[in-house]
Amino acid sequence: MSRHIVAVTTSRADYGHLYWPLRYLAQKPDICVTLAVTAAHLSPEFGHTADQIAAIDGVTIVEVESLLSSDTDVGMAKTIAVTALGLTELLAQLRPDLLLLIADRYENLAPASVALTLRIPIAHIEGGDVSEGAIDDAVRNALTKLSHIHFTPTEAARQRVLAMGEEDWRVHSVGAPSLDLLTHQSLLDNGQLDAALGIAVAAPLVVALHPLTLARDTLVECEAVFAALARIDGQIVFCFPNADAGSRRLREQAQSFCARRENAALFINLEPRVYWSLLRVARALVGNSSSGIMETPSIGLPCVNIGERQRGRMRAENIIDVAAEADAIVAAVDRAMSPGFAKSVQGISNPYGDGRAGERIASVLSEVELDARLLAKRALEVEPLPGRPGEWFFVQRPQR
Repeated sequence: MSRHIVAVTTSRADYGHLYWPLRYLAQKPDICVTLAVTAAHLSPEFGHTADQIAAIDGVTIVEVESLLSSDTDVGMAKTIAVTALGLTELLAQLRPDLLLLIADRYENLAPASVALTLRIPIAHIEGGDVSEGAIDDAVRNALTKLSHIHFTPTEAARQRVLAMGEEDWRVHSVGAPSLDLLTHQSLLDNGQLDAALGIAVAAPLVVALHPLTLARDTLVECEAVFAALARIDGQIVFCFPNADAGSRRLREQAQSFCARRENAALFINLEPRVYWSLLRVARALVGNSSSGIMETPSIGLPCVNIGERQRGRMRAENIIDVAAEADAIVAAVDRAMSPGFAKSVQGISNPYGDGRAGERIASVLSEVELDARLLAKRALEVEPLPGRPGEWFFVQRPQR
């Protein structure tokens, strides 16, 4: 019998990561795939990116409306509730064999909770990573404990998932699937990129800045960023922030900045191939996006990572960490754009993988046994450490 897998995408932040795993799954003759499109994808405010989701042979696309038009933490919480309502109807009707989720967006707490109550096993991509400065970190860890199959982006992340008590046979280190695009698809040339963006691209500084969702004032670090950018020459291209509390105010600040500066532009959404092509010709990526940490090493692009949002993630040599202070940011950008630093990070290794995560994920999901043992997670045994009173250690059970 064929197995039915439902994947959930909430925004441009996760769709690019899911695309190649879905492509490989759809190529398996005994797998039926449904993609549930929800949250920011269906919001005109965020560019209605559902229109950018490419048709994949063998993948059925279903839309589930849920995102509130809000700029507050209350709106985020209510979005989780509305998403849960919509996905309850869908998952109860489809009753898939597996639910596939990715990463750390707060909206994914909804499908995970629904699947748990409907006894649908969950496969989770990118657990075990770290981003201590955002609620994403807690969401990611919660999804890990709710899930039954884990695909981690690094071996260090795999070890963290094992340390959380997950059984060894459930946890697979596969790399970050967002890197698969570089392996499977050619990038745009300069003329094609200019046409796609509607501007003449001239070695821009790309800014990917998001609210700091753990802070009372989610934009507490942004004033310093805009003050620093005002002192930096050259073209600047802003990417829209994620749909978090404060994102609307952050967009307004970026729009105001661009209105005052002739060679600056803000883009609501960039299709993954366009985004990667933009990074290829950029001088540096500046901001606090996971894209800077996980993706820029693969193309040797200098990245200035600002503030607390990505604290704890593994870094490659192209990452320059800096506090959210204007003078420090200007100095870090100057260093990133210096010929010596730019040359030093060419050809570096990316700790987040080799661009072949999708096929590894699809292989595991097509072969994992769909029996009662998949749902029945078992805790690790805990035993006292001989000769060391008060100290204990976990005993990992052998592979199933």
